[in-house]
Amino acid sequence: MSEAKNEQSREKIIVNASVVGIVANVLLAAFKAAVGLMANSIAIVLDAVNNISDAASSIITIVGAKLAAKEPNKEHPFGYGRIEYMSAVIISVIVLYAGLTSLTESAKQIFNPETPNYDATALIIVAVAVVIKIFLGRYVKSVGEKVNSDALINSGEDAKLDSVISASTLVAAVIFLTFNIAVEAYLGVIISLVIIKAGIDMLKETLSKILGERNDIELDKKIKETVTSFTGVRGAYDLVLNNYGPDTWRGSVHIEVPDTYGADKLDKMLREIMVEVFKKHRVLLTAIGVYSFNTKDEEVKIIEEKVRKIVFSYPYVRQIHGFYLTKETKNIRFDLVISFDAKSRNEAFKEAVEKVKEEFPDYEISAVMDTDFAEE
Repeated sequence: MSEAKNEQSREKIIVNASVVGIVANVLLAAFKAAVGLMANSIAIVLDAVNNISDAASSIITIVGAKLAAKEPNKEHPFGYGRIEYMSAVIISVIVLYAGLTSLTESAKQIFNPETPNYDATALIIVAVAVVIKIFLGRYVKSVGEKVNSDALINSGEDAKLDSVISASTLVAAVIFLTFNIAVEAYLGVIISLVIIKAGIDMLKETLSKILGERNDIELDKKIKETVTSFTGVRGAYDLVLNNYGPDTWRGSVHIEVPDTYGADKLDKMLREIMVEVFKKHRVLLTAIGVYSFNTKDEEVKIIEEKVRKIVFSYPYVRQIHGFYLTKETKNIRFDLVISFDAKSRNEAFKEAVEKVKEEFPDYEISAVMDTDFAEE
C-alpha cells in the first residue's frame, strides 16, 4: 500500500510541475509572438515557437507519468515505468528539432536579412522572459531530480537553454540599437548549435538507460554490504540490477555460505536477505543463488590460495569466487570475473584456466567466466 501511495505522490508531483511549465510557456509564447511580429524579429518569433514546443514537452511528461503509473498486468508484469524513458526520448527529439529549425531560419536570415524594429516594451518583455525561464528551468529540473524523472530533468535543461536564447535576443537588440548592426541571425546560428548539442546529449543519455547500463556503483556496493552483513555470508557476487523505470529495480545475486548449511537454514536466510535489501534499497531480489565454500578440510584452503595466486597473476582477472573442491570426484569449480578492458575476454579467461589445469593435472577444472556489472 505504501509503495502505491509513493507512486501516486510521485506522479502528482510530476504532473504539478508539468502544469506549471505548460501555463508559463503558453503565456510566454503569446507575449513573445506578439512582440516578435511587431518588432519584425525572427529571433523573438523563434523563441515564441520554442516556448510552444516546451509546453508540448510538459504535456508529454504528464502523459508519460500517467501511463508509467499503471498497475502491472499479464502483458507487462514488470509495470509500465519505462514509458517515462520514452517520454524523455520524445522531449529530446523535440529539443533537437527546435534546434535544427532555429538553425535553418537563422541561416535564411543571414542570406535574406530583415531590419528589426525594437522598442522598450519588447525588450522589457524579453528581459522578464529570461528571468522567468531561469527560475522555471531550476524549478522543473530540481523537481525532476527529486523524483528521479528524466523527462522533467530534460524539460528543466530545455528551459535553461531557452533563457540563454532570450538573453541572446536582448544582446542582439542592444547591439542593433547601439551600433545599428543586426547580428541576431548570427547569434541564432550559434544558439541553434548549442540547442542541437543539448538535444543530442539528452537523447544519448536516455537511450543509454533504455539500452541497459552497468549497475549504479554506489547502489551495487551498498546492496552487497547489506547482503554480506548476514552471519555466514562470506561474499556477494554476480549482482545484476534490472531497471524497469525510475526507482523500480529487480535484481539477482549469488552468495557464498559454508557447505554445512542445510536447506531450511538457507531458506530462512534468503528470505531475510530479500526483505532487508528491499527495505533498505528498494530493490526486489527475485533470485538469490548459492555458492558453498569448503569448511571441513584445511588442505582445500591451501589449494584455494594457490589457485587464487595463479589466476590473479593475469592482469584482467578481477575476481575469483564460488571456489569449491571435491576430493572424492577430483573436481575444482570456480568463477572468474574478467575485466572489459581485456582485448579478448574469452582469451584472458582461457589463459588463466589453462594455467590452473597445468598446476593441478589430477583435477577436473570446472570454470565459468563471469562479469562485474558495476565495473568502472
